[in-house]
Amino acid sequence: MGSQLSGGPGGRSRWSARGSRRQVLELLRGVQKGSDDRKRWLSHLRWALQNKETQQKFVRLDGSIRTLIGLFTSSLADIQMEAARCLHELSHSSDPAVAEACLPVTSYLLTYLSGHSIEFTELCLYTLGNLVVESQAIRKQLLPQGIIPVLASCIQSPHEAVLEGLGYLLSQLLQAKEAPTEIIPLVLDSVLPQHMLRLVCSGLKAGLGAAVEFAWCLHYIICSHTADAALLTLGALPALVSLLLDLASEMPQDAPEGLELLVCPVLRCLGNLLAEESGCEAQIQDERLLIALFLVLEHFFQQHPFLIQEGLWLLNNLTADEPFFCSALLSLGLLPALLQLLPCSQMATVLVLTILCNIAEKGPAYCQHLHQQPVLPLLLPTLSLPDPEVTAADFLRQGGHGALEQHQSTPQLQERAQALLGMVGQPLGASSSCHTVLPAFS
Repeated sequence: MGSQLSGGPGGRSRWSARGSRRQVLELLRGVQKGSDDRKRWLSHLRWALQNKETQQKFVRLDGSIRTLIGLFTSSLADIQMEAARCLHELSHSSDPAVAEACLPVTSYLLTYLSGHSIEFTELCLYTLGNLVVESQAIRKQLLPQGIIPVLASCIQSPHEAVLEGLGYLLSQLLQAKEAPTEIIPLVLDSVLPQHMLRLVCSGLKAGLGAAVEFAWCLHYIICSHTADAALLTLGALPALVSLLLDLASEMPQDAPEGLELLVCPVLRCLGNLLAEESGCEAQIQDERLLIALFLVLEHFFQQHPFLIQEGLWLLNNLTADEPFFCSALLSLGLLPALLQLLPCSQMATVLVLTILCNIAEKGPAYCQHLHQQPVLPLLLPTLSLPDPEVTAADFLRQGGHGALEQHQSTPQLQERAQALLGMVGQPLGASSSCHTVLPAFS
């Protein structure tokens, strides 16, 4: 995201990107000259700062960051922009020392988020986003300086580029180790969540890039285990379900490029809310959700198979405790589509088996329906696989008993295998504890 704004100068120069200390010092002195060539010197410096070693040499020079700050706050727009691009190149460094050297510039970057130029504001947002990743000191400095209120003001911008940059910066903040205790409470006390939800759900109409960034922001907030109630109060669950229905309706003809980048965090947000809040399934009892989910999986099956795991994980959490979705999956004839996903991957196999287990656990009628379908013949080869990770289901007939017995001595599966074998003498569909709400993906 932040790297989108990187670039070289208008022309190549006699300085290599991997410059010596003398060359880097010469660049700094050229920038410090108050001449008409200053913009050209800044352009050369920006190109040189794309090199990791040059970045490290530059920040060690006395007065280097102070000089850039002076030019960054210049009244000359072209000089200010070129200095901002140099700072942006520095922000790409993975060296904490470089990020720490940029600490004095953060307050100016924050001030300029309400700047006059869309491009300049966007540049400041991505530079801050890159810096907060590498430095806890920078994050701690920005919070008392009021970064959250500033972002709450920026999120009401009508400009897609600004919103996408803001989403990038916020997503970096929300992934910080101190986010659950120090950042997310401030975010929840602002207008940011309601605007994030609005932008995510209007992504197909307003802008996909910003919607993707803010969908991940919602995901990180939900994964903090501190904000579910607040997001549910804002109507996050029905809003995200409605969005998934809209996404499915766009397929296959009208799906915009990159739609999978939005689908992934939306599926995770829904799955996380269901995992963390009991009773959520009852709030979204709509058969169309299952149809939409399978349409999405079918559409992305070939080109983006990673979404199969995301969708199955959500389906597991839908069926774990709520009979409505188990009944709907059977009555809508979606079982064959589910079984087709068995061989997609090891994790897909485990999730499909767990979903079938959820259905069987609901009672004899559900088990009878499963037996009327070609479920057991498809499962038995899976149950006899040597890979212990894919052995999980309570279908014990037609050889299933033997397939489970071979795993009683496997430490990873011993408890589950014994529990399933204990069901052999129970009536078909008797209660079990196989169903599992999977914890949140983080």
